[in-house]
Amino acid sequence: MKKIIVVGSGAGGGTITRELASKGIDVTLFEKGPSTKIGNAYEHYENLDVGVELIQTSCIAGTTTVTAGNAVRTCQKYLKNMGIDLEDDFNEIEGEMGVTTLPDTHFGNGTNIIMDRAKSLGFNTQKMPKFIDPKTCKPCGKCAFGCPRDSKWTSKEYVGEALDQGAKVIANTEITELITVNGEIKGVKSNDKEFLADMVVISAGSIETPRLLRRAGIDAGNNLFVDTFVTVGGILKGIKFNSEVQMNGLITLDDLIMAPHYSGLLYNKLEKYGASENDILGIMIKIADEGSGKVREDYIEKYSTAKDVSLLAKGSAAAGVILKESGVDPNTLTSTIARGAHPGGTAAIGDVVDKNLETEISGLFVADASVFPKAPGAPPVLTIVALAKRLARYIENEL
Repeated sequence: MKKIIVVGSGAGGGTITRELASKGIDVTLFEKGPSTKIGNAYEHYENLDVGVELIQTSCIAGTTTVTAGNAVRTCQKYLKNMGIDLEDDFNEIEGEMGVTTLPDTHFGNGTNIIMDRAKSLGFNTQKMPKFIDPKTCKPCGKCAFGCPRDSKWTSKEYVGEALDQGAKVIANTEITELITVNGEIKGVKSNDKEFLADMVVISAGSIETPRLLRRAGIDAGNNLFVDTFVTVGGILKGIKFNSEVQMNGLITLDDLIMAPHYSGLLYNKLEKYGASENDILGIMIKIADEGSGKVREDYIEKYSTAKDVSLLAKGSAAAGVILKESGVDPNTLTSTIARGAHPGGTAAIGDVVDKNLETEISGLFVADASVFPKAPGAPPVLTIVALAKRLARYIENEL
Protein backbone atom coordinates (compact mmCIF):
# COMPACT_ATOMS: atom_id res chain seq x y z
CA MET A 1 0.00 0.00 0.00
CA LYS A 2 1.27 3.45 -0.90
CA LYS A 3 2.05 5.83 1.95
CA ILE A 4 1.01 9.47 2.31
CA ILE A 5 2.58 11.98 4.71
CA VAL A 6 0.76 15.17 5.72
CA VAL A 7 2.70 18.01 7.35
CA GLY A 8 0.58 20.23 9.60
CA SER A 9 -2.77 19.59 11.29
CA GLY A 10 -4.72 22.79 10.71
CA ALA A 11 -7.75 23.25 8.45
CA GLY A 12 -6.01 21.76 5.42
CA GLY A 13 -3.88 19.07 7.02
CA GLY A 14 -6.54 17.84 9.42
CA THR A 15 -9.09 17.62 6.62
CA ILE A 16 -6.97 15.75 4.10
CA THR A 17 -5.73 13.31 6.75
CA ARG A 18 -9.29 12.47 7.70
CA GLU A 19 -10.44 12.17 4.10
CA LEU A 20 -7.60 9.84 3.10
CA ALA A 21 -7.87 7.72 6.25
CA SER A 22 -11.60 7.25 5.67
CA LYS A 23 -10.69 5.58 2.35
CA GLY A 24 -8.34 3.13 4.03
CA ILE A 25 -5.22 4.91 2.76
CA ASP A 26 -2.01 4.69 4.81
CA VAL A 27 -1.55 8.28 6.03
CA THR A 28 0.70 9.76 8.69
CA LEU A 29 0.18 13.29 10.01
CA PHE A 30 3.07 15.26 11.52
CA GLU A 31 2.49 18.30 13.73
CA LYS A 32 5.20 20.62 14.99
CA GLY A 33 3.29 21.51 18.15
CA PRO A 34 1.76 19.42 20.95
CA SER A 35 -1.69 18.01 21.43
CA THR A 36 -3.58 20.23 23.85
CA LYS A 37 -7.05 20.86 25.21
CA ILE A 38 -8.86 23.31 22.96
CA GLY A 39 -9.44 25.60 25.93
CA ASN A 40 -5.67 25.87 26.42
CA ALA A 41 -4.85 26.74 22.81
CA TYR A 42 -3.91 30.31 23.79
CA GLU A 43 -0.78 28.86 25.41
CA HIS A 44 0.53 27.96 21.95
CA TYR A 45 0.40 31.30 20.16
CA GLU A 46 3.53 31.93 18.10
CA ASN A 47 2.85 35.45 16.87
CA LEU A 48 5.38 37.16 14.63
CA ASP A 49 6.17 40.85 14.09
CA VAL A 50 6.76 41.04 10.35
CA GLY A 51 5.79 44.68 9.74
CA VAL A 52 2.28 43.77 10.87
CA GLU A 53 1.72 41.44 13.80
CA LEU A 54 1.02 37.99 12.38
CA ILE A 55 -1.22 35.79 14.55
CA GLN A 56 -0.65 32.02 14.51
CA THR A 57 -0.58 29.00 16.81
CA SER A 58 1.39 25.76 16.87
CA CYS A 59 -0.50 22.73 18.21
CA ILE A 60 -2.75 19.93 16.97
CA ALA A 61 -5.47 21.65 14.88
CA GLY A 62 -3.31 24.74 14.46
CA THR A 63 -4.94 28.13 14.19
CA THR A 64 -8.43 26.61 13.87
CA THR A 65 -8.29 26.37 17.67
CA VAL A 66 -8.29 30.16 18.04
CA THR A 67 -10.52 31.32 15.20
CA ALA A 68 -13.75 33.17 15.90
CA GLY A 69 -15.65 30.31 14.25
CA ASN A 70 -16.53 32.34 11.16
CA ALA A 71 -17.76 30.31 8.20
CA VAL A 72 -17.56 32.43 5.06
CA ARG A 73 -17.14 31.13 1.52
CA THR A 74 -14.11 33.02 0.25
CA CYS A 75 -12.64 33.21 -3.28
CA GLN A 76 -15.31 30.80 -4.60
CA LYS A 77 -16.04 32.68 -7.83
CA TYR A 78 -12.39 33.53 -8.40
CA LEU A 79 -11.34 29.89 -8.03
CA LYS A 80 -14.20 28.71 -10.26
CA ASN A 81 -12.92 31.00 -13.00
CA MET A 82 -9.59 29.18 -12.63
CA GLY A 83 -11.31 25.83 -13.17
CA ILE A 84 -11.69 24.90 -9.49
CA ASP A 85 -15.37 24.40 -8.67
CA LEU A 86 -15.89 23.99 -4.89
CA GLU A 87 -19.68 24.27 -4.75
CA ASP A 88 -20.32 20.63 -3.80
CA ASP A 89 -17.47 20.67 -1.29
CA PHE A 90 -18.81 23.81 0.38
CA ASN A 91 -22.27 22.29 0.64
CA GLU A 92 -20.86 19.11 2.18
CA ILE A 93 -18.61 20.73 4.74
CA GLU A 94 -21.20 23.27 5.83
CA GLY A 95 -23.38 20.32 6.80
CA GLU A 96 -20.54 18.44 8.50
CA MET A 97 -19.33 21.47 10.43
CA GLY A 98 -22.81 22.61 11.43
CA VAL A 99 -22.53 26.01 9.78
CA THR A 100 -25.38 28.30 10.77
CA THR A 101 -26.04 31.72 12.21
CA LEU A 102 -26.39 31.75 15.97
CA PRO A 103 -29.82 32.36 17.56
CA ASP A 104 -30.71 35.71 19.07
CA THR A 105 -29.97 34.31 22.52
CA HIS A 106 -26.27 34.34 21.56
CA PHE A 107 -26.16 38.02 20.63
CA GLY A 108 -25.15 40.47 23.35
CA ASN A 109 -26.07 44.12 23.79
CA GLY A 110 -22.84 45.39 22.23
CA THR A 111 -23.23 43.41 19.02
CA ASN A 112 -26.94 44.26 18.77
CA ILE A 113 -26.26 47.98 19.19
CA ILE A 114 -23.50 47.99 16.58
CA MET A 115 -25.53 46.07 14.03
CA ASP A 116 -28.66 48.14 14.64
CA ARG A 117 -26.82 51.45 14.27
CA ALA A 118 -24.90 50.25 11.22
CA LYS A 119 -28.14 49.21 9.54
CA SER A 120 -29.80 52.54 10.36
CA LEU A 121 -26.83 54.33 8.79
CA GLY A 122 -27.36 52.43 5.55
CA PHE A 123 -24.62 49.81 5.84
CA ASN A 124 -25.15 46.28 4.53
CA THR A 125 -25.47 44.08 7.61
CA GLN A 126 -26.10 40.40 8.33
CA LYS A 127 -25.47 37.76 10.94
CA MET A 128 -22.09 36.05 10.62
CA PRO A 129 -22.36 32.36 9.72
CA LYS A 130 -20.54 30.29 12.35
CA PHE A 131 -19.37 26.74 12.97
CA ILE A 132 -20.34 27.06 16.62
CA ASP A 133 -22.85 24.74 18.31
CA PRO A 134 -25.40 27.00 20.04
CA LYS A 135 -26.57 24.12 22.23
CA THR A 136 -23.22 23.96 24.06
CA CYS A 137 -21.92 27.51 23.52
CA LYS A 138 -22.23 29.82 26.50
CA PRO A 139 -21.09 33.24 25.27
CA CYS A 140 -17.91 34.18 27.10
CA GLY A 141 -15.77 36.08 24.59
CA LYS A 142 -12.99 33.47 24.62
CA CYS A 143 -13.18 32.12 21.05
CA ALA A 144 -9.75 33.52 20.21
CA PHE A 145 -8.20 31.80 23.25
CA GLY A 146 -9.62 28.34 22.54
CA CYS A 147 -13.25 27.52 23.35
CA PRO A 148 -13.45 26.31 26.98
CA ARG A 149 -16.52 24.22 26.11
CA ASP A 150 -15.25 22.90 22.76
CA SER A 151 -18.39 24.30 21.12
CA LYS A 152 -16.57 25.50 18.00
CA TRP A 153 -15.49 23.26 15.13
CA THR A 154 -11.72 22.84 14.90
CA SER A 155 -9.69 20.46 12.78
CA LYS A 156 -8.98 18.49 15.96
CA GLU A 157 -12.38 16.93 15.30
CA TYR A 158 -11.19 15.69 11.90
CA VAL A 159 -7.83 14.57 13.33
CA GLY A 160 -9.71 12.49 15.90
CA GLU A 161 -11.82 10.90 13.18
CA ALA A 162 -8.65 10.16 11.19
CA LEU A 163 -7.15 8.39 14.19
CA ASP A 164 -10.29 6.28 14.50
CA GLN A 165 -9.87 5.32 10.84
CA GLY A 166 -6.28 4.16 11.34
CA ALA A 167 -4.22 7.27 10.58
CA LYS A 168 -1.01 7.83 12.53
CA VAL A 169 -0.62 11.24 14.18
CA ILE A 170 2.80 12.31 15.43
CA ALA A 171 2.87 15.53 17.48
CA ASN A 172 5.85 17.57 18.70
CA THR A 173 7.72 16.72 15.50
CA GLU A 174 8.80 19.53 13.18
CA ILE A 175 9.42 18.55 9.58
CA THR A 176 12.59 20.36 8.53
CA GLU A 177 13.28 19.09 5.02
CA LEU A 178 11.77 17.27 2.05
CA ILE A 179 13.42 14.22 0.51
CA THR A 180 13.43 14.29 -3.29
CA VAL A 181 15.09 12.17 -5.98
CA ASN A 182 15.12 13.14 -9.66
CA GLY A 183 12.17 15.51 -9.30
CA GLU A 184 10.01 13.14 -7.28
CA ILE A 185 9.06 13.26 -3.62
CA LYS A 186 10.36 10.38 -1.49
CA GLY A 187 9.56 11.54 2.03
CA VAL A 188 10.43 14.07 4.72
CA LYS A 189 13.03 14.68 7.40
CA SER A 190 12.68 15.83 10.98
CA ASN A 191 16.21 16.98 11.63
CA ASP A 192 18.24 13.77 11.08
CA LYS A 193 15.32 11.34 11.12
CA GLU A 194 13.81 10.26 7.80
CA PHE A 195 10.22 9.24 7.03
CA LEU A 196 9.58 7.79 3.58
CA ALA A 197 6.37 8.16 1.59
CA ASP A 198 4.98 8.00 -1.94
CA MET A 199 3.24 11.37 -1.67
CA VAL A 200 3.58 14.34 0.68
CA VAL A 201 1.03 17.07 1.40
CA ILE A 202 2.39 20.20 3.08
CA SER A 203 -0.15 22.06 5.23
CA ALA A 204 2.27 23.85 7.54
CA GLY A 205 0.85 27.32 7.01
CA SER A 206 1.86 30.15 4.73
CA ILE A 207 5.10 30.86 6.59
CA GLU A 208 6.58 27.39 7.10
CA THR A 209 5.19 25.80 3.91
CA PRO A 210 7.19 28.05 1.54
CA ARG A 211 10.31 27.56 3.63
CA LEU A 212 10.06 23.79 3.17
CA LEU A 213 9.44 24.28 -0.54
CA ARG A 214 12.39 26.62 -0.93
CA ARG A 215 14.71 24.11 0.73
CA ALA A 216 13.62 21.69 -1.98
CA GLY A 217 14.52 24.19 -4.70
CA ILE A 218 11.05 25.58 -5.42
CA ASP A 219 10.69 29.35 -5.79
CA ALA A 220 7.99 29.85 -3.13
CA GLY A 221 7.47 32.51 -0.48
CA ASN A 222 6.51 35.47 -2.64
CA ASN A 223 3.32 37.57 -2.67
CA LEU A 224 2.56 37.15 1.05
CA PHE A 225 -0.76 38.62 2.14
CA VAL A 226 -2.20 38.51 5.67
CA ASP A 227 -5.76 39.96 5.48
CA THR A 228 -4.61 43.00 7.44
CA PHE A 229 -6.99 44.23 10.13
CA VAL A 230 -7.29 46.80 12.89
CA THR A 231 -9.86 47.09 15.65
CA VAL A 232 -11.30 50.53 16.42
CA GLY A 233 -13.03 51.07 19.73
CA GLY A 234 -13.85 53.33 22.61
CA ILE A 235 -15.61 53.55 25.96
CA LEU A 236 -19.26 52.71 26.55
CA LYS A 237 -19.62 52.15 30.27
CA GLY A 238 -20.98 48.80 31.42
CA ILE A 239 -21.52 47.34 27.94
CA LYS A 240 -19.77 44.00 28.83
CA PHE A 241 -18.96 43.46 25.18
CA ASN A 242 -15.82 41.53 26.09
CA SER A 243 -17.91 38.53 27.19
CA GLU A 244 -19.94 38.26 23.95
CA VAL A 245 -19.44 35.94 20.98
CA GLN A 246 -17.04 37.95 18.86
CA MET A 247 -17.60 38.82 15.20
CA ASN A 248 -21.20 37.63 15.43
CA GLY A 249 -22.29 40.17 12.84
CA LEU A 250 -20.94 41.13 9.42
CA ILE A 251 -20.92 44.61 7.91
CA THR A 252 -19.83 44.65 4.28
CA LEU A 253 -18.55 47.50 2.17
CA ASP A 254 -17.49 47.13 -1.46
CA ASP A 255 -13.84 46.52 -0.64
CA LEU A 256 -13.63 45.57 3.05
CA ILE A 257 -15.57 43.98 5.87
CA MET A 258 -16.28 45.06 9.43
CA ALA A 259 -17.45 43.05 12.43
CA PRO A 260 -18.11 43.67 16.14
CA HIS A 261 -14.84 42.79 17.88
CA TYR A 262 -13.29 43.22 21.31
CA SER A 263 -9.51 43.48 21.58
CA GLY A 264 -7.44 43.52 24.75
CA LEU A 265 -5.13 45.94 22.93
CA LEU A 266 -7.92 48.52 23.13
CA TYR A 267 -8.14 48.03 26.88
CA ASN A 268 -4.42 48.68 27.19
CA LYS A 269 -4.95 52.04 25.52
CA LEU A 270 -8.20 53.00 27.24
CA GLU A 271 -7.30 52.01 30.80
CA LYS A 272 -5.89 55.50 31.30
CA TYR A 273 -9.45 56.87 30.96
CA GLY A 274 -10.56 54.72 33.87
CA ALA A 275 -12.15 52.09 31.64
CA SER A 276 -12.48 48.48 32.72
CA GLU A 277 -12.58 45.58 30.24
CA ASN A 278 -16.38 45.70 30.56
CA ASP A 279 -16.52 49.26 29.22
CA ILE A 280 -15.12 48.88 25.70
CA LEU A 281 -17.00 48.53 22.42
CA GLY A 282 -15.11 47.84 19.20
CA ILE A 283 -15.32 47.05 15.51
CA MET A 284 -12.77 45.14 13.43
CA ILE A 285 -11.90 46.40 9.95
CA LYS A 286 -10.43 43.71 7.70
CA ILE A 287 -9.11 44.23 4.18
CA ALA A 288 -7.87 42.04 1.35
CA ASP A 289 -4.36 43.45 1.46
CA GLU A 290 -1.98 43.38 -1.46
CA GLY A 291 0.61 40.60 -1.66
CA SER A 292 3.46 42.88 -0.68
CA GLY A 293 5.34 40.47 1.56
CA LYS A 294 7.80 37.63 1.22
CA VAL A 295 9.01 34.67 3.26
CA ARG A 296 12.61 33.60 3.26
CA GLU A 297 14.63 31.19 5.40
CA ASP A 298 15.94 33.84 7.78
CA TYR A 299 13.34 36.61 7.56
CA ILE A 300 9.75 37.57 6.78
CA GLU A 301 8.69 40.97 5.55
CA LYS A 302 5.25 42.47 5.06
CA TYR A 303 4.34 46.09 4.63
CA SER A 304 1.07 47.90 4.04
CA THR A 305 0.83 49.49 0.61
CA ALA A 306 -0.75 52.89 -0.04
CA LYS A 307 -3.91 51.10 -1.13
CA ASP A 308 -3.94 49.03 2.07
CA VAL A 309 -3.55 52.12 4.25
CA SER A 310 -6.32 53.89 2.33
CA LEU A 311 -8.73 51.00 2.86
CA LEU A 312 -7.91 50.73 6.56
CA ALA A 313 -8.49 54.47 6.94
CA LYS A 314 -11.80 54.22 5.09
CA GLY A 315 -12.98 51.37 7.30
CA SER A 316 -11.75 53.05 10.47
CA ALA A 317 -13.69 56.20 9.64
CA ALA A 318 -16.86 54.19 9.02
CA ALA A 319 -16.35 52.23 12.24
CA GLY A 320 -15.89 55.49 14.15
CA VAL A 321 -19.23 56.79 12.89
CA ILE A 322 -21.03 53.57 13.84
CA LEU A 323 -19.44 53.49 17.30
CA LYS A 324 -20.31 57.13 17.97
CA GLU A 325 -23.92 56.41 16.99
CA SER A 326 -23.78 53.38 19.31
CA GLY A 327 -23.07 55.62 22.28
CA VAL A 328 -19.27 55.38 22.47
CA ASP A 329 -17.57 58.50 23.81
CA PRO A 330 -15.93 59.89 20.63
CA ASN A 331 -13.10 61.40 22.68
CA THR A 332 -11.98 57.88 23.59
CA LEU A 333 -11.94 56.35 20.11
CA THR A 334 -8.65 54.62 19.34
CA SER A 335 -7.24 51.83 17.19
CA THR A 336 -5.04 48.79 17.57
CA ILE A 337 -1.90 48.29 15.53
CA ALA A 338 -2.26 46.58 12.16
CA ARG A 339 -2.35 42.81 12.51
CA GLY A 340 -2.82 39.83 10.21
CA ALA A 341 -4.64 36.58 10.98
CA HIS A 342 -4.84 34.95 7.55
CA PRO A 343 -1.42 34.68 5.90
CA GLY A 344 -1.47 33.22 2.42
CA GLY A 345 -0.37 33.47 -1.19
CA THR A 346 3.15 32.11 -0.74
CA ALA A 347 2.61 28.97 -2.86
CA ALA A 348 -0.17 30.24 -5.07
CA ILE A 349 -2.19 28.30 -7.63
CA GLY A 350 -0.85 29.12 -11.07
CA ASP A 351 2.50 30.14 -9.64
CA VAL A 352 3.87 27.43 -7.34
CA VAL A 353 1.15 24.76 -7.57
CA ASP A 354 -1.20 23.72 -10.37
CA LYS A 355 -4.99 23.37 -10.19
CA ASN A 356 -4.54 20.05 -8.42
CA LEU A 357 -2.33 21.75 -5.82
CA GLU A 358 0.73 19.80 -7.00
CA THR A 359 4.16 21.40 -7.17
CA GLU A 360 6.80 20.90 -9.86
CA ILE A 361 8.07 18.01 -7.71
CA SER A 362 5.96 14.99 -8.61
CA GLY A 363 3.86 13.76 -5.69
CA LEU A 364 4.38 16.90 -3.58
CA PHE A 365 1.21 18.89 -2.84
CA VAL A 366 0.21 21.94 -0.78
CA ALA A 367 -3.09 22.23 1.12
CA ASP A 368 -3.26 25.43 3.14
CA ALA A 369 -3.81 29.15 2.53
CA SER A 370 -0.43 29.32 0.79
CA VAL A 371 -2.22 28.27 -2.40
CA PHE A 372 -4.68 31.18 -2.42
CA PRO A 373 -3.90 33.31 -5.48
CA LYS A 374 -5.11 36.48 -3.76
CA ALA A 375 -6.16 37.70 -0.33
CA PRO A 376 -9.76 36.80 0.53
CA GLY A 377 -10.19 39.67 2.99
CA ALA A 378 -12.41 37.35 5.02
CA PRO A 379 -12.03 34.19 7.14
CA PRO A 380 -10.53 31.46 4.88
CA VAL A 381 -11.16 28.28 6.93
CA LEU A 382 -14.10 27.03 4.87
CA THR A 383 -12.22 27.45 1.60
CA ILE A 384 -9.10 25.72 2.92
CA VAL A 385 -11.22 22.75 4.03
CA ALA A 386 -12.98 22.64 0.66
CA LEU A 387 -9.70 22.68 -1.26
CA ALA A 388 -8.33 19.90 0.98
CA LYS A 389 -11.38 17.74 0.32
CA ARG A 390 -10.94 18.24 -3.41
CA LEU A 391 -7.25 17.36 -3.18
CA ALA A 392 -8.00 14.19 -1.20
CA ARG A 393 -10.24 12.98 -4.03
CA TYR A 394 -7.52 13.70 -6.57
CA ILE A 395 -4.90 11.80 -4.56
CA GLU A 396 -7.25 8.84 -4.09
CA ASN A 397 -7.76 8.66 -7.85
CA GLU A 398 -4.00 8.84 -8.46
CA LEU A 399 -3.18 5.92 -6.14
